[in-house]
Amino acid sequence: MTHIVHPILLAGGSGTRLWPLSRKSYPKQFAKLMSEESLFQASAQRLSGDGFAAPMILTGSDFRFIVTEQLAAVEIAPAGILIEPEGRNTAPAILAAALSLAARAPEALMLVAPSDHVIPDPDAFRAAVQAATPAAQYGQLVTFGIRPDRAETGYGWLEMSQAPSADFAPVPQPFKRFVEKPDSATAETMLNGGQHLWNAGIFLFSVKTIIAAFEAHAPDMLAQVRMAVEQAEQDLGFTRLAPEPWGQIEDISIDYAVMEKADNLTVVPYGGAWSDLGGWDAVWRETGPDETGVVASDSATAIDCENTLLRAEEPQQQLVGIGLTDIIAVAMPDAVLVAHKDRAQDVKKAVAALKAKGATQAETLPRDYRPWGWFESLVVGSRFQVKRIVVHPGAALSLQSHYHRSEHWIVVEGTARVTVGDEVKLVTENQSVYIPLGATHRMENPGKVPMVLIEVQTGSYLGEDDIIRYEDVYARGQGAKG
Repeated sequence: MTHIVHPILLAGGSGTRLWPLSRKSYPKQFAKLMSEESLFQASAQRLSGDGFAAPMILTGSDFRFIVTEQLAAVEIAPAGILIEPEGRNTAPAILAAALSLAARAPEALMLVAPSDHVIPDPDAFRAAVQAATPAAQYGQLVTFGIRPDRAETGYGWLEMSQAPSADFAPVPQPFKRFVEKPDSATAETMLNGGQHLWNAGIFLFSVKTIIAAFEAHAPDMLAQVRMAVEQAEQDLGFTRLAPEPWGQIEDISIDYAVMEKADNLTVVPYGGAWSDLGGWDAVWRETGPDETGVVASDSATAIDCENTLLRAEEPQQQLVGIGLTDIIAVAMPDAVLVAHKDRAQDVKKAVAALKAKGATQAETLPRDYRPWGWFESLVVGSRFQVKRIVVHPGAALSLQSHYHRSEHWIVVEGTARVTVGDEVKLVTENQSVYIPLGATHRMENPGKVPMVLIEVQTGSYLGEDDIIRYEDVYARGQGAKG
């Protein structure tokens, strides 16, 4: 019998260990790390189809339009998108999803999954989920354990009361305890012992079971999250959790808040391939090195290299490695990472160091994604800036003005409908328009293909917060992004 499962996708993390590709402004779950689909899109597709309801997404305000755009691109309509006022770890996020789902489906089963994992065999994983549903319906908190293939120190582990079957069938097993990220010797012992699995951070339980678990083990959190859900506001197609009660909630994972205290846990072994892509060494491993251990992107060339990852993320870049062994090199237009493969987990130290020195590259990509499209800075001077702006078909920027800058727009692809003051006109390829300082203006794409223009800004201040919005179809309010 197939049971309907409600996926809950967690999409609010920052993924600093995959810097410079993954940054706070556009974290790894939305990036095309392994294929032409993002990790988030692959996760949503994996948990769709027969046996699955429409997914609920938890994310931050800055990512809400990225979520809707990426879901639309793979033709998946979400059941709801909850906006966290700030990141408070997985326990409050999962509880908010449970309380929201309880309002419309109090007997539902919910599958909680991060949106940045790689699971190459979606059918096998879906079969494991279905195998776990009877235990979840019976009132168990089910966690999924991954068959380990190495003595990994970067993951938490799960200890079972007995070893899984030789064929690693997804049969629910008695759970014994969680094991924190181990040292190398402990990991080797657990790998050889056969009763330990990697902790995937994926859970299946009924709505009423997980709410009861919070009531028993984290009642204060339950009260605060309930207030945040009850006081939530609708914003276009999003649900914004109330910021005041949310800000008082403890920042804690679901493991620490509930799972390590509960006595109704069950493990379902999963024998298929899996990775959380927790570092560039994992990307190297999952991409599939050649016979010399080299992984090179289309814009990278390896000469006499071994066990090395070379990635250039822009087609106009060319990254060349000569005589490298056990090296990770990732080139972006504004930042380059070079590290020994054994130090992949230390990339987050680089992000902290860049933040300390005030480098924007620590958290911000050169390409800035907005609900209408994206832009990137091509040249920046003391009193001028040149941008490339891409506007999606049918999309429109806000009606706005600036205190400190004027702008020239040159359309290079498509057609723009431009408002300047009281005048509205169409501007086609190779045509331009001037926006005086202080003038009310807007650009729209009335066509069916992306519209591309070059913007030249001149003025005494060119920051993105020099925007006064008068109308906005995306209801962003004031501020750089709103």
